[in-house]
Amino acid sequence: MLAGFSHPLFIHFRKHSSQIVTQTENLARESLPALLFGLRLWASTCLALYVAFRLELDNAFWAGTTAAIVCQPHLGASLRKGWFRMLGTLVGAVAIVILTALFPQDRIAFLSALALWCGASAFVATLLRNFASYAAALSGFTAAVIATDQLGAVGGLNGDAFMLAIQRSTEIILGIVCAGVILAATDFGGARRRLAASLASLTADIATGIDSTLRAGAQNLPFQPIRRDLTRRVIALDPVIDEAIGESAGLRYHSSVLRGTMVGMFAALSAWRGIAARLANAPETEARKDADAVLNEIPLKLRDMSQQGRSGGWLSDPVDMQRQYRGVGETLRSSPFDTPSTRLIADQTAKALFGIAQAIGGLALLVAAPRRNEQSKTVHVSVPDWLPALINGARAFLAIMAIAIFWIATSWPNGAAAITWAAVAVTIFAPRAEEAYSFVMAFMIGAVISAIFAAIIAFAILPQIDTFAGLCVVLGLFLVPAGAAMSKWQSPVLVAVVALFIPLLMPANEMTYNTVNFYNNALAIVGGTGLGAFFFRVLPPLAPATQTRRLLALTLNDLRRMARLGVPGETDDWDRRMYARLVAMPSAAEPIQRARLLAALSVGEQIIQLCHIVGAHGPRHQFDVALGHLARGEIGQTIHQLGEVDRYFELLPAQNGLQPDFLRARSCILAIAGALNQHPSYFGAAS
Repeated sequence: MLAGFSHPLFIHFRKHSSQIVTQTENLARESLPALLFGLRLWASTCLALYVAFRLELDNAFWAGTTAAIVCQPHLGASLRKGWFRMLGTLVGAVAIVILTALFPQDRIAFLSALALWCGASAFVATLLRNFASYAAALSGFTAAVIATDQLGAVGGLNGDAFMLAIQRSTEIILGIVCAGVILAATDFGGARRRLAASLASLTADIATGIDSTLRAGAQNLPFQPIRRDLTRRVIALDPVIDEAIGESAGLRYHSSVLRGTMVGMFAALSAWRGIAARLANAPETEARKDADAVLNEIPLKLRDMSQQGRSGGWLSDPVDMQRQYRGVGETLRSSPFDTPSTRLIADQTAKALFGIAQAIGGLALLVAAPRRNEQSKTVHVSVPDWLPALINGARAFLAIMAIAIFWIATSWPNGAAAITWAAVAVTIFAPRAEEAYSFVMAFMIGAVISAIFAAIIAFAILPQIDTFAGLCVVLGLFLVPAGAAMSKWQSPVLVAVVALFIPLLMPANEMTYNTVNFYNNALAIVGGTGLGAFFFRVLPPLAPATQTRRLLALTLNDLRRMARLGVPGETDDWDRRMYARLVAMPSAAEPIQRARLLAALSVGEQIIQLCHIVGAHGPRHQFDVALGHLARGEIGQTIHQLGEVDRYFELLPAQNGLQPDFLRARSCILAIAGALNQHPSYFGAAS
């Protein structure tokens, strides 16, 4: 009998059975988090509906809808989204009460004001990021929801705005609280750990890249694609930082430290580009000498630490590492060097080390207790370009006004609801720029799918159910798999399927099964979303190529304005503005366009630093002439005049310890001339 176990067929069966078991285990392991999210989504929705039914709220389905929308696969994202949704709801509720008080008898003026408010919401949502942007968009959506409830068949006001605002706000806040309770009780979060790992990996990779660039000297190694990928990874940290802040009240108090990690890494990447550019443009022997002079100032132990980022070495004692990076940066800034070229590379390396130290400060906050004297600083919002926000605001205004006029003219019973869902399309999706239209269309497809399932459940299953427990079971049969799929694939189609199911089903204490009302409501949701998509075609967002050209043109104008006025301001302000444009640069932008933006960033920094030195030690007239040429786009004359300034500092005798300042001024001139020579067509372009 035992001989049968050695038969080839049995061996083949056992081998494939083992593979099937392994694949099944892997599939189950990968699907478990998505399934758990589906269960949390279902539990949050059911709890919100139960409390709303017990309180006998008018439209209990808004509580369930909010709970479903607020639920996110990660705890921090859910809590953060819930907080900002609450804020946006309250702002929108107050706004619609004020609008009703201002125009109690004038429906045209009221609808115009509502459209203007939705336009303002889309405008602000485009200027902000992440969940703050979502809150701004929600203020417009909430105003539209409350307006829908108080408007008659043709747009007349019933005067109940204040009570409706209280009721809808109560229902929405109830949904937020219920979702937060379920998520906080069942999900312990992991954003803090994921953010710490990402910061350790990024800072290690940047430090390794800078070290490798200095080791390579004048060799033309392909570091530019690496920096571009690192820039993309730094930008991707923004939502993860928001999630980590959402999970911890302590991190929220020190949020500016976490935001500063991105600024620090952008500074390090910019400095890395400056080092690579100088080494590539210098003669090979000079580049090797300059790089070795800087490397000799950096302890070998610190250079080796960069290799420990992925193995967790940076997570063990980030406070000490931050102190070491700052110390070496100070050493490089104060060390005497012989030539402007060496001084330039040393200063750029010091800037990179300070940026890495700033990023490590965020890492230290995540893995160690924050220092008591670390206070949260004011967060500055830099607008890279006002035009996309203006376009989104104008689109939202035109869409709401057009649908309102169509509604009044046709007396469509669900026209007000169409305004509400059109507001969703033109406010919430507007910040997605060129992706907005495809997202809205996918959302509309999801609305159709959700309407089909809601119709089946509403008219074929729910009439047989007469208990809340039965309703929960039915909801679970849909929400658990739909939520799991949404968690796994994050498609706008699936987001719409989950988010719109409850407002389509409209569960209530006493259910009514009116097919006409159901299909009118479904048509309003699908039609309103479709009309929103249509207006993205009527007034499309800027094309990526156009947006890129505008960002470069705005940057050049800012640089020339700085040169023309001769009052440069502070480096931090300039850097903040340039980093915002770097983040706003479309992914389709060409490498040369990104390089031009970074070159303009470097030129602006060097001008600011040179301005301070020239203001103290001269020669002011020659420098002003050079800035005048730069402001007019006269690159050859600019470089020539900067050469005169360089000769002035070269011939100055060393006095009272000012020689380092003179050498630093010459290094600034060297960096400016290098950038202008590298991109003459950009810096010399006509205004």
